[in-house]
Amino acid sequence: MVGATIKRKDDFTYEDLSTWPEDERWELIDGVAYDMSPAPLRVHADISRELFYIFMTYLRGKPCKVYHAPFDVRLPLGEESDNQVRNVVQPDILVVCDEKKLDDKGCRGAPDLIVEILSPTTASRDCIKKRALYERHGVKEFWTVDPANRLVQVYLLGSDGRYGRSNVYGDSDVVNVSIFDDLQIDLKEVFPLQVKVVRESPKQYKSK
Repeated sequence: MVGATIKRKDDFTYEDLSTWPEDERWELIDGVAYDMSPAPLRVHADISRELFYIFMTYLRGKPCKVYHAPFDVRLPLGEESDNQVRNVVQPDILVVCDEKKLDDKGCRGAPDLIVEILSPTTASRDCIKKRALYERHGVKEFWTVDPANRLVQVYLLGSDGRYGRSNVYGDSDVVNVSIFDDLQIDLKEVFPLQVKVVRESPKQYKSK
């Protein structure tokens, strides 16, 4: 998630969101609107592309579907109409295995897996507000990807409906995707290669 601007009003709904300019991207979290611009850094796009390709390749011909931002996910509290929904998010990557949740507007209800790639200005919101939102709505598996520190944190929903402590993976680890029996993701294929810098010992100069 990127951007930090907030629209000032007591409460927004999906009905409000649908009237805003199409070239603007916003998310609603508990009725508060967050601006999704400017576009993320290139490393964010690189990681998103690699992860999306891995999921898309694995899911080809299978019933689950993978999508990437911009793609609206409406998270209703109950049976309220779309117009009254106060939580609308655009995860970087999401996997949905229940076709009934998909419609022309995007997804209504919790995806099975969500990935958020962190940006400096929004990392705390992704890791706190959105993690709590996804836990509350029953997202089974939630990843945060930290490009700066080259780390992935994976939260799994327990039988009590809560996320336990995250599993933390470095850029050379392999992640077992819990919602599938046979999908492993090698993070060396996800994070951009780092250029190794060879530092030579300083030359010794003799005085003439």
